Amino acid sequence: MRRIPRRLFLSTSAAAAAALPVFGRARLDAAQNANPVFRHGVASGDPLSDRVLLWTRVSVSTDSAPVRWVLALDAKLARIVARGEVSTGAERDYTVKVDVAGLTPATTYYYRFEAAGEQSAVARTRTLPARDASRVRLGVVSCSNLPFGYFNVYAALAARADLDAVLHLGDYIYEYANGQYGDGTALGRVPAPDAEIVALADYRARHAQYKADPDCQAVHRQHPFIVIWDDHELANNTWRDGALNHTAATEGEWVARRNAAVQAFFEWMPIREDAAALSPRIYRTLRIGTLADLVLLDTRLVGRDLQVASRDDVAAIEAPGRHLLGAAQEAWLAGELAESKRRGARWQVIGQQVMFAPQSAPGRPTSNVDSWDGYRAAREHVFDMIEQQRLDSVAVLTGDVHSAWAYDVPRRPFDAYDPGTGRGSLAVEFVGTSISSPSNLGAGPNGEQQLADLRAARPHLHYVDGRRRGYFVLDLTRERLQADYFAMRTVIDRTADETFVHGFAAPAGQMHLTTQASPVPPASAPDPAPA
Repeated sequence: MRRIPRRLFLSTSAAAAAALPVFGRARLDAAQNANPVFRHGVASGDPLSDRVLLWTRVSVSTDSAPVRWVLALDAKLARIVARGEVSTGAERDYTVKVDVAGLTPATTYYYRFEAAGEQSAVARTRTLPARDASRVRLGVVSCSNLPFGYFNVYAALAARADLDAVLHLGDYIYEYANGQYGDGTALGRVPAPDAEIVALADYRARHAQYKADPDCQAVHRQHPFIVIWDDHELANNTWRDGALNHTAATEGEWVARRNAAVQAFFEWMPIREDAAALSPRIYRTLRIGTLADLVLLDTRLVGRDLQVASRDDVAAIEAPGRHLLGAAQEAWLAGELAESKRRGARWQVIGQQVMFAPQSAPGRPTSNVDSWDGYRAAREHVFDMIEQQRLDSVAVLTGDVHSAWAYDVPRRPFDAYDPGTGRGSLAVEFVGTSISSPSNLGAGPNGEQQLADLRAARPHLHYVDGRRRGYFVLDLTRERLQADYFAMRTVIDRTADETFVHGFAAPAGQMHLTTQASPVPPASAPDPAPA
Protein backbone atom coordinates (compact mmCIF):
# COMPACT_ATOMS: atom_id res chain seq x y z
CA MET A 1 0.00 0.00 0.00
CA ARG A 2 1.13 3.56 -0.68
CA ARG A 3 0.29 6.42 1.67
CA ILE A 4 -1.01 9.39 -0.26
CA PRO A 5 -0.93 12.99 0.94
CA ARG A 6 -4.11 14.87 1.58
CA ARG A 7 -4.60 17.22 -1.34
CA LEU A 8 -7.08 19.09 -3.45
CA PHE A 9 -8.87 21.45 -1.06
CA LEU A 10 -7.97 20.50 2.47
CA SER A 11 -9.17 23.86 3.65
CA THR A 12 -12.76 22.83 3.11
CA SER A 13 -15.00 22.36 6.08
CA ALA A 14 -15.01 18.58 5.96
CA ALA A 15 -11.25 18.12 5.80
CA ALA A 16 -10.52 20.89 8.25
CA ALA A 17 -13.08 19.48 10.65
CA ALA A 18 -11.65 15.99 10.34
CA ALA A 19 -8.22 17.30 11.33
CA LEU A 20 -9.52 18.85 14.54
CA PRO A 21 -9.21 17.10 17.90
CA VAL A 22 -12.38 15.69 19.40
CA PHE A 23 -13.11 18.80 21.46
CA GLY A 24 -12.77 20.89 18.28
CA ARG A 25 -15.24 18.70 16.46
CA ALA A 26 -17.64 19.01 19.38
CA ARG A 27 -17.57 22.78 18.92
CA LEU A 28 -18.09 22.39 15.20
CA ASP A 29 -21.02 20.05 15.78
CA ALA A 30 -22.56 22.61 18.09
CA ALA A 31 -22.03 25.36 15.53
CA GLN A 32 -23.66 23.34 12.76
CA ASN A 33 -26.65 22.64 14.96
CA ALA A 34 -26.95 26.30 15.91
CA ASN A 35 -28.97 27.08 12.79
CA PRO A 36 -32.48 26.35 14.05
CA VAL A 37 -34.04 26.29 10.56
CA PHE A 38 -31.63 24.15 8.51
CA ARG A 39 -30.47 21.65 11.11
CA HIS A 40 -30.13 18.85 8.54
CA GLY A 41 -28.06 20.68 5.98
CA VAL A 42 -28.62 20.79 2.25
CA ALA A 43 -28.05 18.32 -0.57
CA SER A 44 -28.34 17.85 -4.30
CA GLY A 45 -28.84 14.81 -6.45
CA ASP A 46 -29.83 13.00 -9.64
CA PRO A 47 -27.74 15.33 -11.84
CA LEU A 48 -28.42 15.33 -15.57
CA SER A 49 -26.72 17.37 -18.26
CA ASP A 50 -29.34 20.14 -17.99
CA ARG A 51 -30.78 19.88 -14.49
CA VAL A 52 -30.15 18.88 -10.89
CA LEU A 53 -32.33 18.33 -7.84
CA LEU A 54 -31.82 20.51 -4.74
CA TRP A 55 -32.89 19.32 -1.27
CA THR A 56 -33.19 20.62 2.25
CA ARG A 57 -35.33 20.23 5.33
CA VAL A 58 -36.80 23.11 7.28
CA SER A 59 -36.78 22.37 10.99
CA VAL A 60 -39.46 24.88 11.97
CA SER A 61 -43.05 25.14 10.78
CA THR A 62 -43.25 26.97 7.45
CA ASP A 63 -46.88 26.28 6.64
CA SER A 64 -47.49 29.98 6.04
CA ALA A 65 -44.01 31.06 4.85
CA PRO A 66 -42.15 30.32 1.60
CA VAL A 67 -38.80 28.56 1.29
CA ARG A 68 -36.63 30.50 -1.12
CA TRP A 69 -33.70 29.13 -3.09
CA VAL A 70 -31.01 30.53 -5.34
CA LEU A 71 -28.55 28.90 -7.76
CA ALA A 72 -25.44 30.66 -9.03
CA LEU A 73 -22.19 30.13 -10.90
CA ASP A 74 -20.00 31.32 -8.04
CA ALA A 75 -19.66 30.54 -4.34
CA LYS A 76 -20.54 34.11 -3.38
CA LEU A 77 -23.86 33.74 -5.24
CA ALA A 78 -23.23 36.87 -7.27
CA ARG A 79 -23.81 35.33 -10.72
CA ILE A 80 -27.32 34.00 -10.18
CA VAL A 81 -28.78 31.78 -12.91
CA ALA A 82 -32.00 30.63 -11.22
CA ARG A 83 -34.07 31.39 -8.16
CA GLY A 84 -37.51 30.67 -6.80
CA GLU A 85 -39.62 29.75 -3.84
CA VAL A 86 -41.55 26.67 -2.79
CA SER A 87 -43.63 25.54 0.14
CA THR A 88 -43.47 22.51 2.38
CA GLY A 89 -45.34 21.13 5.33
CA ALA A 90 -45.94 18.30 7.74
CA GLU A 91 -47.29 16.02 5.00
CA ARG A 92 -43.71 15.63 3.69
CA ASP A 93 -41.95 16.18 7.03
CA TYR A 94 -40.97 19.72 6.02
CA THR A 95 -38.51 18.50 3.42
CA VAL A 96 -38.02 20.49 0.22
CA LYS A 97 -37.08 19.43 -3.31
CA VAL A 98 -36.48 21.71 -6.27
CA ASP A 99 -35.73 20.28 -9.72
CA VAL A 100 -33.81 23.08 -11.42
CA ALA A 101 -33.83 22.78 -15.23
CA GLY A 102 -32.28 24.73 -18.10
CA LEU A 103 -28.70 24.37 -16.83
CA THR A 104 -25.42 24.04 -18.73
CA PRO A 105 -23.75 20.61 -19.01
CA ALA A 106 -20.59 19.79 -17.04
CA THR A 107 -20.92 22.95 -14.98
CA THR A 108 -20.41 23.59 -11.28
CA TYR A 109 -23.13 25.57 -9.50
CA TYR A 110 -23.60 26.88 -5.96
CA TYR A 111 -26.90 27.14 -4.14
CA ARG A 112 -28.56 28.20 -0.87
CA PHE A 113 -31.96 28.05 0.77
CA GLU A 114 -33.64 30.68 2.94
CA ALA A 115 -36.64 30.33 5.27
CA ALA A 116 -38.01 31.82 8.47
CA GLY A 117 -35.33 34.51 8.52
CA GLU A 118 -32.39 32.09 8.29
CA GLN A 119 -30.09 31.07 5.47
CA SER A 120 -28.68 27.62 4.90
CA ALA A 121 -25.04 26.94 4.19
CA VAL A 122 -23.91 27.57 0.63
CA ALA A 123 -23.43 24.27 -1.17
CA ARG A 124 -21.94 23.11 -4.46
CA THR A 125 -23.39 20.84 -7.14
CA ARG A 126 -22.61 19.88 -10.72
CA THR A 127 -24.42 18.86 -13.90
CA LEU A 128 -23.30 15.82 -15.86
CA PRO A 129 -21.42 16.16 -19.15
CA ALA A 130 -23.37 16.20 -22.39
CA ARG A 131 -22.72 14.51 -25.72
CA ASP A 132 -19.02 15.38 -26.00
CA ALA A 133 -18.13 14.03 -22.56
CA SER A 134 -14.57 12.68 -22.42
CA ARG A 135 -14.30 11.83 -18.73
CA VAL A 136 -16.37 11.34 -15.60
CA ARG A 137 -15.33 10.55 -12.03
CA LEU A 138 -17.67 9.03 -9.44
CA GLY A 139 -17.03 8.42 -5.75
CA VAL A 140 -18.75 5.14 -4.86
CA VAL A 141 -19.92 4.23 -1.34
CA SER A 142 -22.40 2.09 0.60
CA CYS A 143 -23.36 0.89 4.07
CA SER A 144 -23.22 3.84 6.48
CA ASN A 145 -24.05 2.43 9.93
CA LEU A 146 -24.05 5.19 12.56
CA PRO A 147 -23.36 3.23 15.79
CA PHE A 148 -20.39 1.35 14.31
CA GLY A 149 -18.29 4.47 13.80
CA TYR A 150 -17.82 7.91 12.36
CA PHE A 151 -18.54 8.70 8.73
CA ASN A 152 -14.90 9.46 7.95
CA VAL A 153 -15.43 8.24 4.39
CA TYR A 154 -17.82 11.14 3.89
CA ALA A 155 -15.20 13.52 5.27
CA ALA A 156 -12.62 12.18 2.82
CA LEU A 157 -15.00 12.49 -0.14
CA ALA A 158 -15.98 16.00 0.91
CA ALA A 159 -12.29 16.89 0.71
CA ARG A 160 -12.08 15.91 -2.97
CA ALA A 161 -12.94 18.47 -5.62
CA ASP A 162 -12.35 16.04 -8.48
CA LEU A 163 -15.67 14.15 -8.43
CA ASP A 164 -18.65 14.70 -10.70
CA ALA A 165 -20.96 12.96 -8.23
CA VAL A 166 -21.11 10.47 -5.36
CA LEU A 167 -22.93 7.20 -6.06
CA HIS A 168 -24.43 5.68 -2.89
CA LEU A 169 -25.36 2.04 -3.51
CA GLY A 170 -27.59 1.60 -0.50
CA ASP A 171 -27.83 1.05 3.25
CA TYR A 172 -27.69 4.81 3.77
CA ILE A 173 -29.39 4.18 7.13
CA TYR A 174 -29.90 1.06 9.26
CA GLU A 175 -33.14 0.10 10.94
CA TYR A 176 -31.92 -1.52 14.17
CA ALA A 177 -32.13 -0.49 17.80
CA ASN A 178 -28.85 0.16 19.59
CA GLY A 179 -27.08 -3.10 20.39
CA GLN A 180 -28.88 -5.13 17.73
CA TYR A 181 -26.24 -4.43 15.09
CA GLY A 182 -23.69 -2.06 16.54
CA ASP A 183 -23.54 -0.36 19.93
CA GLY A 184 -22.97 3.37 19.60
CA THR A 185 -22.92 4.13 23.33
CA ALA A 186 -19.17 4.71 23.63
CA LEU A 187 -19.07 7.04 20.61
CA GLY A 188 -22.26 8.92 21.47
CA ARG A 189 -23.89 7.46 18.34
CA VAL A 190 -26.93 5.66 19.72
CA PRO A 191 -29.63 5.29 17.04
CA ALA A 192 -32.70 7.51 17.35
CA PRO A 193 -35.24 6.35 18.21
CA ASP A 194 -33.48 3.69 20.26
CA ALA A 195 -35.73 0.95 18.90
CA GLU A 196 -36.14 -0.88 15.65
CA ILE A 197 -37.87 1.49 13.27
CA VAL A 198 -41.17 0.28 11.81
CA ALA A 199 -43.47 3.32 11.42
CA LEU A 200 -43.25 6.49 9.35
CA ALA A 201 -42.27 8.67 12.31
CA ASP A 202 -39.49 6.20 13.15
CA TYR A 203 -38.00 6.19 9.65
CA ARG A 204 -38.19 9.97 9.48
CA ALA A 205 -36.40 10.31 12.82
CA ARG A 206 -33.64 7.91 11.75
CA HIS A 207 -33.07 9.78 8.49
CA ALA A 208 -32.98 13.03 10.44
CA GLN A 209 -30.32 11.67 12.77
CA TYR A 210 -28.08 10.59 9.90
CA LYS A 211 -28.53 13.93 8.13
CA ALA A 212 -27.50 15.73 11.33
CA ASP A 213 -24.08 14.06 11.21
CA PRO A 214 -21.49 16.75 10.31
CA ASP A 215 -19.57 14.56 7.85
CA CYS A 216 -22.80 13.55 6.13
CA GLN A 217 -23.69 17.21 5.80
CA ALA A 218 -20.20 18.05 4.51
CA VAL A 219 -20.20 15.54 1.66
CA HIS A 220 -23.71 16.52 0.59
CA ARG A 221 -22.62 20.16 0.63
CA GLN A 222 -19.80 19.45 -1.83
CA HIS A 223 -21.18 16.85 -4.26
CA PRO A 224 -24.45 15.79 -5.89
CA PHE A 225 -25.55 12.30 -4.82
CA ILE A 226 -27.00 9.52 -6.94
CA VAL A 227 -28.76 7.10 -4.59
CA ILE A 228 -30.48 3.74 -4.57
CA TRP A 229 -31.70 1.79 -1.56
CA ASP A 230 -30.53 -1.64 -0.45
CA ASP A 231 -32.36 -3.49 2.32
CA HIS A 232 -31.63 -1.58 5.55
CA GLU A 233 -33.47 1.54 4.41
CA LEU A 234 -36.44 -0.80 4.91
CA ALA A 235 -35.47 -3.94 6.89
CA ASN A 236 -32.73 -6.55 6.68
CA ASN A 237 -33.03 -8.93 3.71
CA THR A 238 -35.98 -7.19 2.16
CA TRP A 239 -37.73 -9.00 -0.67
CA ARG A 240 -40.90 -8.36 -2.69
CA ASP A 241 -43.40 -9.42 0.00
CA GLY A 242 -41.50 -9.06 3.25
CA ALA A 243 -38.14 -9.05 5.00
CA LEU A 244 -36.16 -11.39 7.19
CA ASN A 245 -36.15 -8.69 9.85
CA HIS A 246 -39.91 -8.25 9.94
CA THR A 247 -42.39 -10.08 12.15
CA ALA A 248 -45.97 -9.27 11.28
CA ALA A 249 -47.31 -10.49 14.63
CA THR A 250 -45.41 -7.79 16.53
CA GLU A 251 -44.52 -5.24 13.86
CA GLY A 252 -47.69 -5.03 11.79
CA GLU A 253 -48.33 -5.64 8.14
CA TRP A 254 -45.29 -5.57 5.88
CA VAL A 255 -46.95 -3.33 3.30
CA ALA A 256 -47.49 -0.59 5.89
CA ARG A 257 -43.87 -0.76 7.01
CA ARG A 258 -42.62 -0.83 3.43
CA ASN A 259 -44.72 2.19 2.50
CA ALA A 260 -43.49 4.12 5.53
CA ALA A 261 -39.86 3.37 4.72
CA VAL A 262 -40.29 4.29 1.06
CA GLN A 263 -42.09 7.54 1.89
CA ALA A 264 -39.36 8.61 4.31
CA PHE A 265 -36.66 7.69 1.80
CA PHE A 266 -38.21 9.83 -0.92
CA GLU A 267 -38.75 12.69 1.53
CA TRP A 268 -35.22 12.70 2.95
CA MET A 269 -33.04 11.76 -0.04
CA PRO A 270 -32.12 13.95 -3.06
CA ILE A 271 -33.80 11.67 -5.60
CA ARG A 272 -36.52 12.42 -8.13
CA GLU A 273 -39.91 11.01 -7.27
CA ASP A 274 -41.32 10.19 -10.70
CA ALA A 275 -44.21 7.75 -10.19
CA ALA A 276 -43.28 7.37 -6.52
CA ALA A 277 -46.91 7.77 -5.50
CA LEU A 278 -47.85 4.77 -7.64
CA SER A 279 -44.94 2.40 -7.05
CA PRO A 280 -41.73 2.32 -5.01
CA ARG A 281 -39.55 2.65 -8.10
CA ILE A 282 -35.88 3.64 -7.96
CA TYR A 283 -34.54 1.94 -11.09
CA ARG A 284 -33.62 4.52 -13.68
CA THR A 285 -30.87 5.55 -16.14
CA LEU A 286 -28.66 8.65 -16.07
CA ARG A 287 -27.00 9.36 -19.41
CA ILE A 288 -23.48 10.80 -19.41
CA GLY A 289 -23.35 11.99 -22.98
CA THR A 290 -22.16 9.22 -25.29
CA LEU A 291 -19.46 8.29 -22.78
CA ALA A 292 -21.65 6.14 -20.54
CA ASP A 293 -25.09 5.19 -19.39
CA LEU A 294 -25.42 4.74 -15.63
CA VAL A 295 -28.17 2.13 -15.23
CA LEU A 296 -29.44 1.87 -11.65
CA LEU A 297 -31.27 -1.25 -10.48
CA ASP A 298 -33.45 -2.34 -7.57
CA THR A 299 -32.44 -5.88 -6.61
CA ARG A 300 -34.35 -5.68 -3.30
CA LEU A 301 -37.90 -4.50 -3.29
CA VAL A 302 -39.89 -4.59 -6.49
CA GLY A 303 -39.19 -8.03 -7.92
CA ARG A 304 -37.03 -10.18 -5.67
CA ASP A 305 -38.29 -13.61 -4.70
CA LEU A 306 -37.65 -14.81 -1.16
CA GLN A 307 -34.07 -16.02 -0.85
CA VAL A 308 -33.61 -19.74 -0.36
CA ALA A 309 -33.25 -21.04 3.19
CA SER A 310 -30.15 -23.13 2.46
CA ARG A 311 -27.07 -22.51 0.33
CA ASP A 312 -27.20 -26.22 -0.56
CA ASP A 313 -30.64 -26.01 -2.19
CA VAL A 314 -29.20 -25.88 -5.70
CA ALA A 315 -32.48 -26.84 -7.37
CA ALA A 316 -34.21 -23.77 -5.93
CA ILE A 317 -31.19 -21.53 -6.55
CA GLU A 318 -31.17 -22.48 -10.23
CA ALA A 319 -34.96 -22.59 -10.76
CA PRO A 320 -35.72 -21.07 -14.20
CA GLY A 321 -38.57 -18.85 -12.95
CA ARG A 322 -36.65 -17.36 -10.03
CA HIS A 323 -36.56 -13.55 -10.05
CA LEU A 324 -34.27 -10.95 -8.56
CA LEU A 325 -35.38 -7.95 -10.62
CA GLY A 326 -38.93 -9.04 -11.45
CA ALA A 327 -40.34 -9.33 -14.95
CA ALA A 328 -41.11 -5.62 -15.41
CA GLN A 329 -37.70 -4.37 -14.32
CA GLU A 330 -35.93 -7.11 -16.29
CA ALA A 331 -37.74 -6.06 -19.46
CA TRP A 332 -36.89 -2.44 -18.71
CA LEU A 333 -33.19 -3.34 -18.28
CA ALA A 334 -33.15 -5.14 -21.62
CA GLY A 335 -34.63 -2.06 -23.24
CA GLU A 336 -32.16 0.29 -21.56
CA LEU A 337 -29.16 -1.77 -22.68
CA ALA A 338 -30.53 -1.96 -26.23
CA GLU A 339 -31.06 1.82 -26.25
CA SER A 340 -27.54 2.36 -24.89
CA LYS A 341 -26.14 0.32 -27.74
CA ARG A 342 -28.33 2.08 -30.30
CA ARG A 343 -27.28 5.57 -29.27
CA GLY A 344 -23.58 4.66 -29.18
CA ALA A 345 -22.76 4.95 -25.48
CA ARG A 346 -19.20 3.70 -24.95
CA TRP A 347 -19.81 2.23 -21.47
CA GLN A 348 -22.75 0.63 -19.75
CA VAL A 349 -22.27 1.09 -16.00
CA ILE A 350 -24.75 -0.85 -13.85
CA GLY A 351 -25.14 0.41 -10.29
CA GLN A 352 -26.86 -2.10 -8.00
CA GLN A 353 -26.88 -3.66 -4.58
CA VAL A 354 -25.63 -7.28 -4.34
CA MET A 355 -22.65 -9.15 -5.77
CA PHE A 356 -23.17 -10.08 -9.41
CA ALA A 357 -20.15 -12.23 -10.35
CA PRO A 358 -20.49 -16.02 -10.11
CA GLN A 359 -19.15 -17.31 -6.81
CA SER A 360 -19.50 -21.04 -7.45
CA ALA A 361 -19.94 -23.33 -10.44
CA PRO A 362 -23.36 -24.37 -11.79
CA GLY A 363 -24.79 -27.27 -9.85
CA ARG A 364 -22.80 -26.36 -6.76
CA PRO A 365 -23.99 -24.65 -3.54
CA THR A 366 -23.52 -20.90 -3.28
CA SER A 367 -21.60 -19.07 -0.60
CA ASN A 368 -24.14 -16.22 -0.55
CA VAL A 369 -27.85 -16.87 -1.13
CA ASP A 370 -28.53 -13.11 -0.82
CA SER A 371 -26.52 -12.27 -3.96
CA TRP A 372 -27.09 -12.93 -7.68
CA ASP A 373 -25.47 -16.32 -7.03
CA GLY A 374 -28.68 -17.25 -5.21
CA TYR A 375 -30.73 -16.24 -8.30
CA ARG A 376 -28.70 -17.82 -11.08
CA ALA A 377 -31.39 -17.91 -13.76
CA ALA A 378 -31.93 -14.15 -13.30
CA ARG A 379 -28.21 -13.56 -13.78
CA GLU A 380 -28.23 -15.70 -16.93
CA HIS A 381 -30.88 -13.38 -18.34
CA VAL A 382 -28.54 -10.39 -17.85
CA PHE A 383 -25.68 -12.27 -19.50
CA ASP A 384 -28.05 -12.97 -22.39
CA MET A 385 -28.78 -9.24 -22.71
CA ILE A 386 -25.07 -8.38 -22.83
CA GLU A 387 -24.36 -11.01 -25.47
CA GLN A 388 -27.43 -10.28 -27.59
CA GLN A 389 -26.55 -6.57 -27.76
CA ARG A 390 -22.85 -7.38 -28.26
CA LEU A 391 -21.90 -5.02 -25.44
CA ASP A 392 -18.15 -5.06 -24.83
CA SER A 393 -17.70 -2.38 -22.13
CA VAL A 394 -19.91 -3.22 -19.15
CA ALA A 395 -19.01 -2.39 -15.54
CA VAL A 396 -21.07 -3.49 -12.53
CA LEU A 397 -20.81 -1.40 -9.33
CA THR A 398 -21.89 -3.09 -6.10
CA GLY A 399 -22.18 -2.47 -2.35
CA ASP A 400 -23.84 -4.50 0.42
CA VAL A 401 -21.14 -6.91 1.66
CA HIS A 402 -18.90 -4.52 3.68
CA SER A 403 -15.82 -5.75 1.82
CA ALA A 404 -13.96 -4.80 -1.35
CA TRP A 405 -13.80 -7.10 -4.39
CA ALA A 406 -12.69 -6.71 -8.01
CA TYR A 407 -13.77 -9.27 -10.61
CA ASP A 408 -13.69 -10.12 -14.25
CA VAL A 409 -17.24 -11.34 -14.92
CA PRO A 410 -17.38 -14.32 -17.28
CA ARG A 411 -20.53 -16.36 -17.63
CA ARG A 412 -18.57 -19.55 -16.85
CA PRO A 413 -15.49 -18.56 -14.83
CA PHE A 414 -14.68 -22.10 -13.71
CA ASP A 415 -14.52 -23.82 -17.11
CA ALA A 416 -14.79 -21.27 -19.95
CA TYR A 417 -12.54 -18.40 -18.95
CA ASP A 418 -8.82 -17.63 -19.28
CA PRO A 419 -7.59 -15.73 -16.21
CA GLY A 420 -4.42 -14.73 -18.02
CA THR A 421 -6.11 -12.95 -20.91
CA GLY A 422 -9.67 -12.47 -19.64
CA ARG A 423 -11.06 -14.46 -22.55
CA GLY A 424 -14.71 -15.24 -21.81
CA SER A 425 -15.29 -12.20 -19.56
CA LEU A 426 -18.41 -10.21 -20.42
CA ALA A 427 -18.02 -7.42 -17.84
CA VAL A 428 -16.02 -6.28 -14.84
CA GLU A 429 -17.35 -5.76 -11.33
CA PHE A 430 -16.17 -3.47 -8.54
CA VAL A 431 -17.58 -4.12 -5.07
CA GLY A 432 -16.93 -1.38 -2.53
CA THR A 433 -16.35 -1.87 1.16
CA SER A 434 -18.49 0.01 3.68
CA ILE A 435 -18.51 3.48 5.16
CA SER A 436 -18.70 2.09 8.69
CA SER A 437 -20.44 -1.31 8.74
CA PRO A 438 -18.03 -4.08 9.82
CA SER A 439 -16.74 -7.22 8.13
CA ASN A 440 -14.67 -10.07 9.49
CA LEU A 441 -13.45 -11.09 6.05
CA GLY A 442 -9.67 -11.29 6.19
CA ALA A 443 -9.46 -10.43 9.89
CA GLY A 444 -7.87 -12.53 12.60
CA PRO A 445 -4.79 -14.77 12.62
CA ASN A 446 -5.98 -16.76 9.60
CA GLY A 447 -7.23 -13.76 7.67
CA GLU A 448 -4.56 -13.66 5.00
CA GLN A 449 -5.05 -17.34 4.28
CA GLN A 450 -8.79 -16.83 4.04
CA LEU A 451 -8.30 -14.14 1.39
CA ALA A 452 -5.75 -16.27 -0.48
CA ASP A 453 -8.14 -19.22 -0.49
CA LEU A 454 -10.89 -17.07 -1.99
CA ARG A 455 -8.61 -15.86 -4.77
CA ALA A 456 -7.46 -19.41 -5.47
CA ALA A 457 -11.02 -20.74 -5.63
CA ARG A 458 -12.28 -18.01 -7.97
CA PRO A 459 -10.03 -17.59 -11.02
CA HIS A 460 -11.84 -14.41 -12.06
CA LEU A 461 -11.30 -12.69 -8.69
CA HIS A 462 -8.51 -10.08 -8.71
CA TYR A 463 -8.89 -8.58 -5.24
CA VAL A 464 -10.76 -9.13 -1.99
CA ASP A 465 -10.38 -7.53 1.45
CA GLY A 466 -12.88 -6.93 4.25
CA ARG A 467 -10.54 -5.46 6.85
CA ARG A 468 -10.87 -1.79 5.88
CA ARG A 469 -13.64 0.76 5.64
CA GLY A 470 -13.50 3.08 2.65
CA TYR A 471 -14.66 3.92 -0.86
CA PHE A 472 -13.55 3.74 -4.47
CA VAL A 473 -13.36 6.26 -7.27
CA LEU A 474 -14.45 5.17 -10.74
CA ASP A 475 -12.67 7.12 -13.47
CA LEU A 476 -14.14 6.67 -16.96
CA THR A 477 -12.74 7.81 -20.30
CA ARG A 478 -13.56 6.64 -23.81
CA GLU A 479 -10.40 4.51 -23.79
CA ARG A 480 -10.53 2.82 -20.37
CA LEU A 481 -11.95 2.70 -16.87
CA GLN A 482 -10.10 2.55 -13.57
CA ALA A 483 -11.39 1.94 -10.06
CA ASP A 484 -9.16 3.18 -7.24
CA TYR A 485 -9.79 1.80 -3.76
CA PHE A 486 -9.12 4.00 -0.72
CA ALA A 487 -9.21 2.89 2.92
CA MET A 488 -9.66 4.96 6.06
CA ARG A 489 -7.20 4.60 8.90
CA THR A 490 -10.06 4.15 11.36
CA VAL A 491 -13.74 4.92 11.93
CA ILE A 492 -13.48 4.86 15.72
CA ASP A 493 -11.90 8.33 15.80
CA ARG A 494 -12.78 11.24 13.60
CA THR A 495 -10.18 11.54 10.83
CA ALA A 496 -9.95 11.92 7.09
CA ASP A 497 -6.61 10.05 6.99
CA GLU A 498 -6.79 7.61 4.09
CA THR A 499 -4.58 5.21 2.14
CA PHE A 500 -4.63 4.26 -1.51
CA VAL A 501 -4.91 0.46 -1.49
CA HIS A 502 -5.29 -0.80 -5.06
CA GLY A 503 -6.28 0.35 -8.51
CA PHE A 504 -7.76 -1.82 -11.25
CA ALA A 505 -8.16 -0.83 -14.88
CA ALA A 506 -9.64 -2.28 -18.06
CA PRO A 507 -9.54 -0.92 -21.62
CA ALA A 508 -12.81 -0.28 -23.38
CA GLY A 509 -13.77 -3.36 -25.36
CA GLN A 510 -11.69 -5.76 -23.24
CA MET A 511 -13.26 -6.77 -19.95
CA HIS A 512 -10.12 -7.91 -18.14
CA LEU A 513 -8.75 -6.09 -15.10
CA THR A 514 -5.11 -5.27 -14.51
CA THR A 515 -3.62 -3.97 -11.27
CA GLN A 516 -2.53 -0.32 -11.15
CA ALA A 517 0.20 0.89 -8.81
CA SER A 518 -1.20 4.38 -8.34
CA PRO A 519 -4.55 6.15 -8.56
CA VAL A 520 -5.63 8.22 -11.52
CA PRO A 521 -4.41 11.79 -10.93
CA PRO A 522 -7.31 14.19 -10.48
CA ALA A 523 -7.92 16.82 -13.10
CA SER A 524 -8.28 20.48 -12.24
CA ALA A 525 -11.30 21.04 -10.07
CA PRO A 526 -13.67 23.88 -9.22
CA ASP A 527 -13.71 25.69 -5.91
CA PRO A 528 -15.40 23.94 -3.00
CA ALA A 529 -18.45 25.26 -1.27
CA PRO A 530 -17.31 27.66 1.46
CA ALA A 531 -16.80 26.45 5.01
